[in-house]
Amino acid sequence: MNNPQESMNHYKENDFRTIEQTMEKLSGGTRRLAAQLTTSASFDSLWNVLTDYDRLNLYIPNLLSSKKIFQNENNVHLKQVGAQDFLGMKFSAEVTIDLFEDKKLGLLKFNLIKGDFRKFEGSWKIQRIKNTSKNSLIYDLTVQGCQWMPIGMIEKRLKKDLSENLIAVDRQAKNQKDLYELN
Repeated sequence: MNNPQESMNHYKENDFRTIEQTMEKLSGGTRRLAAQLTTSASFDSLWNVLTDYDRLNLYIPNLLSSKKIFQNENNVHLKQVGAQDFLGMKFSAEVTIDLFEDKKLGLLKFNLIKGDFRKFEGSWKIQRIKNTSKNSLIYDLTVQGCQWMPIGMIEKRLKKDLSENLIAVDRQAKNQKDLYELN
């Protein structure tokens, strides 16, 4: 990419790839991961994608199913099944999560009700970036596997998945926006 024009076009087309990521090792095999993406997708289109619970599995990689099983105003229960191909073996995990929506704050906060993890909690957050037309999409996850689940081995996979999830949400939000503009 020695051509400056080509570099600029690559940057414009792929601005969603501006991802920052952190990981903390906590006690008991618990990991806290956070990833942040800067995007030109609108707040509303990002929010609509994140709250389209029964369709999340259509565009989030490794999410086999996502089903809303309860909703009372801004409190939602979801049952989700994720799958991984890890070292040639199929690994799947199921969770039922309690989710709280706060659109005014751009926050979706979730906690584990039951599932294949001892701990699975976190949030999705959309923040407008001051003095720009961009938004920041943040995914924060604290996870503790069961005793048979080697969290150290799947650490790298979790980091990769967080980035892929952010990119998938961003791509879907931009596609939605394009669809709305066509109609």
